[in-house]
Amino acid sequence: MSQETYIMAIDQGTTSSRAIIFNKKGEKVAMSQKEFTQIFPQAGWVEHNANEIWNSVQSVIANA
Repeated sequence: MSQETYIMAIDQGTTSSRAIIFNKKGEKVAMSQKEFTQIFPQAGWVEHNANEIWNSVQSVIANA
């Protein structure tokens, strides 16, 4: 029995986390994306909750 080989790419952006799975041919076979909260304490600033980002990464990995 042979197993397929896949590569997962994780894209951590400013507004969301994304995981994409590719096969050996480089074709996209699955994807998951999850947005997280943007916090704007004052004009021109943006903050994020690190735990929320980490949870979003874990979620997209599990759902891809």
